[in-house]
Amino acid sequence: MARNGNPQIPNQVRTGARAGKSDGEDLDDRFSDLEPEQDSPFLRAQKRVPVRRGPLPKKAANQVKIALIVIMVLGCVGVVWAFLYRYGTHSWRFQLESSDNIEVTGNDHVSRSEITRVFGGDISRNIFAVPLDERKKRLEEVPWVESASVMRILPDHLRVNVVERKPIAFAQSGSRIELIDAHGVMMEMPFSTTTKYSFPVIVGMSENEPLSTRAARMKIYQQLVKELDENGEQNSRTLSEVNVTDPEDVRITVDDPDGAVLVHLGSSNFAERFKVYVTHLKDWRTQYAHLDSVDLRYDRQVILNPDSKSAERTTVTPPVAKASAKASVSKPVAAHNSAKKH
Repeated sequence: MARNGNPQIPNQVRTGARAGKSDGEDLDDRFSDLEPEQDSPFLRAQKRVPVRRGPLPKKAANQVKIALIVIMVLGCVGVVWAFLYRYGTHSWRFQLESSDNIEVTGNDHVSRSEITRVFGGDISRNIFAVPLDERKKRLEEVPWVESASVMRILPDHLRVNVVERKPIAFAQSGSRIELIDAHGVMMEMPFSTTTKYSFPVIVGMSENEPLSTRAARMKIYQQLVKELDENGEQNSRTLSEVNVTDPEDVRITVDDPDGAVLVHLGSSNFAERFKVYVTHLKDWRTQYAHLDSVDLRYDRQVILNPDSKSAERTTVTPPVAKASAKASVSKPVAAHNSAKKH
């Protein structure tokens, strides 16, 4: 039997090599099954890596950043404003050089000089140093000015707008006649105006009495005019004088071609009582040669010439009154005539 002459060691090496290769292939096959680790449901959970966090939560940190930005913006605005304010209050460009730098609008009866006089102390002064509210208050103390507004017009002007009062009657105060508005404010007659006023004169006003008292009397006057002029009759145009000294006895003086007549209207029902006067005026003038006054304050009776010092006060029934009036037409008597209930 022939002996194998090949050395044993190389064969073993080759065998071992084949064995090693076989083992490696087997290992590769086994590890190849484990490559897609993410798909295996039996993999062990990965170890979490701790994340280092700041001292504030993220939301709070964002709010702090926004607050810091706002503070920085406000700070910049404040610096700019302080610079502009200092420049505006010290620069010669904003100086009120003269009264020509004051624009006045809305004045008709009050003069421009009377308005600019309020700003006399502000000439050559910085316009930002002019107290607008105080000047507005002083302007509204001028009798003809009902309201006013004052504005700064950069760089060196002031604009004044006034709303004047509207007079509704003349008022007698002592020996003077002035205009008066609905609130009881009395105003001097304007010297230079093209407006012509045609108002009755209100008696019983005084500049020395409180404004509230005059305002209350003006309400009575306005109610009187309202009632007399209702339905477009315009009866108030026949009045030459209205006496509101006694609120319980409003007295009016009515113009008439045959002579003015003083009429007592009481405190209410002005229109109805005035209608009685207009309706019976001709008859009364026929009965009396001189008709000076008529008292319409009482129901169902009218007193003629009640203000005559020599009047004879007799109370008679309406039929007798007519006959009595014919018999004593030359005497200044106070007769009671029938009238409608009012």
